[in-house]
Amino acid sequence: MRANAPRLQLVAPLSGLIVPIESVPDPVFAQKMVGDGISIDPTSNELLAPVAGTITQLHAAGHALTIRSAEGIEVLLHIGLDTVMLKGEGFSPQVREGDQVAAGQLLIRFDADLVGRKARSLLTQMVIANGDLVARMKPATGKAEAGKTEVLTLDLAGATPSVGAGAIDIVAPLSGILFPLDKVPDPVFAQKMVGDGISLDPTSPELLSPVAGTVTNLHSAHHALTITTPEGLEVLVHIGIDTVMLKGEGFTPKVKQGDTVTVGQPLIRFNPDLVARKAASLLTQIIIANGDKVAAMHAKSGAVEAGRDVVLSVELIGAASSAAAVGGSTETAGPVSLPNPSGLHARPAAVLAAEAKKFKSDVRIARGSDEANAKSVVAIMGLSTQQGDQIVVRATGPDARDAAAAVAKLISEGCGEKAGDAPAAAAPKVAAPTRATPTDADELGGVSASPGLAVGRIVQYRQQVIDVAEKGESPQRERARLDAALHEGRTAIEALKANLSDPSKAQIMDAHIELLEDPELVDLAIEGVSAGKSAGFAWREAFSRYAAQLETLDNALLRERANDIRDVGRRVLATLAGVTQAKIDVPAGSILIAEELTPSDTAQLDRTKVLGFCTTTGGATSHVAILARSLGIPAVCGIDDAVLALADGTQVVLDGSRGTLRKNPTEAQLADAQDRMARQAAKREAEQAAAHKAAHTADGVRIEVVANVRNAKDAQEGVANGAEGVGLLRSEFLFDDRDTAPDEEEQAAAYMAVAEALGTERPLVVRTLDVGGDKPLPYLPLPKEENPFLGLRGVRVSLERPDMFRTQLRAILRTAPLAQLHIMFPMIATLEELREAKAILAEEQAATGHTNVKVGVMIEVPSAAVMAEQFAREADFFSIGTNDLTQYTLAMDRGHPKLAKKADGLHPSVLRMIALTCEGAKKHGKWVGVCGGMASDPMAVPVLIGLGVEELSASVPAIAAVKATVARVTMAECQALAQEVLSLGTAAEVRARLAKFAD
Repeated sequence: MRANAPRLQLVAPLSGLIVPIESVPDPVFAQKMVGDGISIDPTSNELLAPVAGTITQLHAAGHALTIRSAEGIEVLLHIGLDTVMLKGEGFSPQVREGDQVAAGQLLIRFDADLVGRKARSLLTQMVIANGDLVARMKPATGKAEAGKTEVLTLDLAGATPSVGAGAIDIVAPLSGILFPLDKVPDPVFAQKMVGDGISLDPTSPELLSPVAGTVTNLHSAHHALTITTPEGLEVLVHIGIDTVMLKGEGFTPKVKQGDTVTVGQPLIRFNPDLVARKAASLLTQIIIANGDKVAAMHAKSGAVEAGRDVVLSVELIGAASSAAAVGGSTETAGPVSLPNPSGLHARPAAVLAAEAKKFKSDVRIARGSDEANAKSVVAIMGLSTQQGDQIVVRATGPDARDAAAAVAKLISEGCGEKAGDAPAAAAPKVAAPTRATPTDADELGGVSASPGLAVGRIVQYRQQVIDVAEKGESPQRERARLDAALHEGRTAIEALKANLSDPSKAQIMDAHIELLEDPELVDLAIEGVSAGKSAGFAWREAFSRYAAQLETLDNALLRERANDIRDVGRRVLATLAGVTQAKIDVPAGSILIAEELTPSDTAQLDRTKVLGFCTTTGGATSHVAILARSLGIPAVCGIDDAVLALADGTQVVLDGSRGTLRKNPTEAQLADAQDRMARQAAKREAEQAAAHKAAHTADGVRIEVVANVRNAKDAQEGVANGAEGVGLLRSEFLFDDRDTAPDEEEQAAAYMAVAEALGTERPLVVRTLDVGGDKPLPYLPLPKEENPFLGLRGVRVSLERPDMFRTQLRAILRTAPLAQLHIMFPMIATLEELREAKAILAEEQAATGHTNVKVGVMIEVPSAAVMAEQFAREADFFSIGTNDLTQYTLAMDRGHPKLAKKADGLHPSVLRMIALTCEGAKKHGKWVGVCGGMASDPMAVPVLIGLGVEELSASVPAIAAVKATVARVTMAECQALAQEVLSLGTAAEVRARLAKFAD
């Protein structure tokens, strides 16, 4: 430390109110990831230099710059939040990089009105980027006058850090086991948002200093601190996960900010029992916060002793090679070949935009010379991409490298879309979907959108016209109205989404939410507001222009998404106009006729009144068609415009399967249609009527038919539809769509609700957490794997995270008194995995006293099927997951765009795996169930029974049909059939043999 360390005074760069940096609504600044300092809520629009020095960096967007003072202090000035997205609009820099400036000199002039409208906030940050040169920092409070008020006082530390190369060994601050940082169940650490380093599962209660240096930051909750070494390396040590929420409880600091510490010196003492109970985890992170000083980092592994063993070896680079200041540089990733069969249509575009929005950087995707904002769903769709397109990702900003890499990786993986999820691909200049050819003048043709037959009377539906004034009040007031309407629109869509039980249909609503947040669409509306238009008028112009833009594309699938934009647009427009959108209210027995129906209209149709619908627009891949199929409503899209002239009340026959509407049907045609409908309805009614009887084959052999469910509501519906219990409770539903794992109480409440829906006489089979591979969780980051389907997946994740596994097991065991409880482990491949999982379960059973539980294994990989006899000695039952068993047996990814159709569970090789499983179980008197997709397929049911399956766990809608199929066959017939198909060579041959059993 220098004698009489100098002091540096920084003056206000703007007039306004001083705001603590911790209060800034942006974690990058509030959590001091960039550095410590202050924020100013400005009342002036000229940014002045707070200190004399050199402009070492001026961001290309003109919103931020860095000044290096004569003492080496780097002062970052950043106008507003998310202002990089303006790309320089509204900013006029008055200096250049390399200029020498005096305190109070004009640096940047900006349009406060424009920036205030288009950016998230005008709050301006003044941050010390190299805080290791500062011993103490004293911020002022209250109002400040630009160029005059001293707002930040800095007591400087020792000499400027060495710029030469060197190395630092960081020793263990605690005793325990080392973990890779990317395995930490917190995305902030696992995704290295704060910096790179290592994690430690501690066995000691006193945190020791891992390096010698100065305590430059001690968090007020006393759970974290930063030590800056003499070389300028900033080492952050963070005890536990979510420990900030304890507000200091359980932590006793032994040092204070500004103290000089030696290696091994005690820093913080904590109560591990209390912290472990109240926090998410005790995992402690050791992170290098200023990675720009690091040339290479070598992490150790295994057990370590506090104050003795090295956990990280860090090789330093010269200070001159540190990364560019906050503005960041441009990073490129790719090209990546686009795997999506239909290109980046609405759903994958929404996933891509959501990922891009996680980063501060401006992110663009390009195909050749065409480029789009990766944070804009509309812009992404506007690229009109096709499968196989080469996509390049470009990112500019502070996290550009991570942004480019993450977005490119997501694109390469299909943006969450598997082949079976994708609508049929629409190639450029594709011909229109096949229209039905009318057989006579009374028949109108269109495109089959949803199969089924209906006889009813026409009701013409027209969307209401929403009028809005063109001229607005002040831009500020109109902007506030627009923001409020967008928020209300999102809330309404979330409510609508909650009523859709099918996840794939709920994804349509997710895409609508992304459209509401689309930066380019919203910016277009803001431009109109800024030009004096009303919020309603500006919004209508914006969404109408974007919809028209999509309708000009060569891609038919994307043209159909124009309807989604108009749907979202009208919802917000109605709010702005103060109009309540009328619900479609029609008499019973209606066939709805419209020029266009929106997805929102379709999702809200009353199926007890609307028998079917026709639209003159759209096609089989539209979201309206997808929703119609999910609701079981016959529908025809793109039908002849003449349909709009038919009078209300006209009797018609709608054939959704053929894509036709017959007007003025004859008595014979009506009778034929009614007869076909009656036969179908009678079959369904008969099956439903018998659904509540216990399932037996025609010769009296008992087969249990149970349900696959996600929650108590599903379980209630299952029982109402004849389910004899639950054969698969997918416990991961509790872990999805959230930022943190559910605790024991929340899990127990959910599992007990399912048990109560079943009652004590019905079986409940709970599958423990099944994630990894194609089922990731955002808060459970798993290490990057070349093939995640062969890595940490299923029970392996639980064994890797025993804390989470034990919590779940305790919660499941609490249902034991309420139902016939069975617990099964997913993706068991070896006996060692089963034994390890059973050992943990046994410990929790002993602790809770719930020992009357059956333990089973999911047979999903060939090794388990081949070893079924050995597994049967140690398990109470087997449940075959035919979906995964198929893909692992055939080595075909069920999500692969070209292989998915060939991954057929009725392939003889898969059937042989099922046969092996049943034979192995039978030798030890254990029962076998099937909970995969084959159990819901009436065609597969006789073969499964013949192979020895005694329990079929089906989807709730399929239960009645499965029970009816069981009742129509004898065991002898099933066994003979099974032996016959096992001798066949292909899935096609098996299907041909089983065709008569198809529902």
